[in-house]
Amino acid sequence: MALMIRLRQVGRTNNQSYRLVVIDKKAPRDGKYIEMIGWYNPFAEGEKNLFIEKDKVESWLEKGAELSLKAESLVKRAEPDLLKRLYEKKLSKKNDKKK
Repeated sequence: MALMIRLRQVGRTNNQSYRLVVIDKKAPRDGKYIEMIGWYNPFAEGEKNLFIEKDKVESWLEKGAELSLKAESLVKRAEPDLLKRLYEKKLSKKNDKKK
């Protein structure tokens, strides 16, 4: 089962908010998800519009989940060094295997 971290739309007409969820890649946008790891409200002011559980995102990415484009941009905004660290780990593992 291929897993993906992506946004799930919630809310009402003209006032949507989104949940950052871990979901099967083939599941519908608002289908059943495995775990909610954050939320995003584009209408809120300041830092109150985005919350991401950094440790859960990191653990799911290490398990092989992929980020959608929008989810990746939100994670970069909330935790800029998280993705850099994970990509460096992957590169070091690849380099170790080559040697």
